[in-house]
Amino acid sequence: MLSDNLVSVIMPSYNSGEFIKDAINSVLMQTYTSWEMIIVDDCSNDDSVKIIEQAIKNNPKIRLIRLAGNTGAAMARNIALEASNGRFIAFLDSDDIWYIDKLEKQVSFMLKSEAPISFTSYNLIDKDGNSKNHIIHSVEKLNQLDYLKNTIIGFSTSMIDTKHTGRDFRLTNIRTRQDTSLWITLLGEGFTAHGMTDTLVDYRVHFNSISANKYKSAKQVWNLYFNIHKLGFLKSLYCFIFYLYNAIIKRI
Repeated sequence: MLSDNLVSVIMPSYNSGEFIKDAINSVLMQTYTSWEMIIVDDCSNDDSVKIIEQAIKNNPKIRLIRLAGNTGAAMARNIALEASNGRFIAFLDSDDIWYIDKLEKQVSFMLKSEAPISFTSYNLIDKDGNSKNHIIHSVEKLNQLDYLKNTIIGFSTSMIDTKHTGRDFRLTNIRTRQDTSLWITLLGEGFTAHGMTDTLVDYRVHFNSISANKYKSAKQVWNLYFNIHKLGFLKSLYCFIFYLYNAIIKRI
């Protein structure tokens, strides 16, 4: 039964008051009900905590962990991972929105395909939640080399089945691109990521989004390839050229 397979929803929060209510509500509205949500607030100084605590009042499946000092999104997610109980791990950023049947469709897909990692297509929205009428389409499968050439996994679309991967994975403690680093690591261990054609997430693009600054984003990817994961100059360059090409293509 699908209801026997708990999904742990991992969400970091830092000054997310403008968007986090919509993100939380998109979890509460899921047709799939076997989930827990762990929100780690990274020392926000806006009304984020108040909004989260209001949601928790009527929803015991949501847990809030408040940090005493700002640690960054990677460490916040790692703390949530350590507190999680689910077989499935699903990531949701505090400014993104899941479609109502996201978990139901994705868990069903993963159980049928025995996929260790899955991801979906996603729709781009602007700061105010209006659709930009642009869908980033998933691909069927990715191994590590495929992913290095096309970093197409939207973090808020992703799900991990710990029955296959184990529960020991953690995000690299870097300020940005922790998700990219995670997939490089897991796919480097021989796992395959399976894409769903369904569009199941609204991904918000605004001034603070990594994707809003393409030059900075490209520098961060190069740093991951060459300095952090130490792929070597030639392999880093080879994959980086494909990354740039695919980054352009998927935005056209």
